[in-house]
Amino acid sequence: MKQEINPKDSPRGFAFELWKTAGMPKVTIFKTFNISRLLKVAKRSRMKTNMLMCWCIGYAASGIKEFYTLPAGGHLWQYDRLAVNTVVKTANDTAHLCDIPYSKNVHQFNEDYLQLTRHVHDTNEDHLLGDEYMVIDTSTLAECEIDGVASVYSELFTNPFLAWGKYRRKLFKTTLPLSFQFHHAQMDGFEAARFLNKL
Repeated sequence: MKQEINPKDSPRGFAFELWKTAGMPKVTIFKTFNISRLLKVAKRSRMKTNMLMCWCIGYAASGIKEFYTLPAGGHLWQYDRLAVNTVVKTANDTAHLCDIPYSKNVHQFNEDYLQLTRHVHDTNEDHLLGDEYMVIDTSTLAECEIDGVASVYSELFTNPFLAWGKYRRKLFKTTLPLSFQFHHAQMDGFEAARFLNKL
C-alpha cells in the first residue's frame, strides 16, 4: 500500500528538503560484480539469468528500509511492498515494461516473472503494478558490453534504476559491470553501498 508521509517525521526529512528541488538530485554508482556463481545457479536450476538478477535486486533491496520510500511530485511516499521492473522485447520487436512483484521465495518470483513477461511479449502491452508497489527499474542491454548507464532525471521518474549489459568472460571468472542510480532524497551513499554489497 502507498501512503504519503510527512518528510519531517521521517529519517529522510533533512535529505528530502535538501534534494527535493535540486536540478539533478540523482546519483549514479558504477560497480563490477563477479557473477560466476549466479551463472552456475542459472544453469543448474534452468532459470533465466535475468530473472535471477531481478530477484537478487529485490532480495538485496528488501532489507533496506530506504527502498520502501520514494520522493515524487514534491511528496514523500511510503510503501510496504517492492517490485522489480524489467524491459521485455515483444513479438513485434518493440520494448515494453513489466513489473514483477518481489517475493522472497525465488520459485514464486520465477513463476511470476515467466508468466508476466510472456504476457507482455504476447500482448505488446506494459504490465505495471501501479501505486501499490515501490518499483525498482532495470534495463538489460545484453547485446553490448557497457560499463553502465547514467539516466536523464525527470520529476516523473524518481525510482531507483539499475542497468547492465553483456557479461564478460575471463579465464577464471565472469564479471558484469552494473550502474545503480537513485534519488538522493530517498537514500544516501551509505544505504546505496550497503545495497550494492548485499547484491
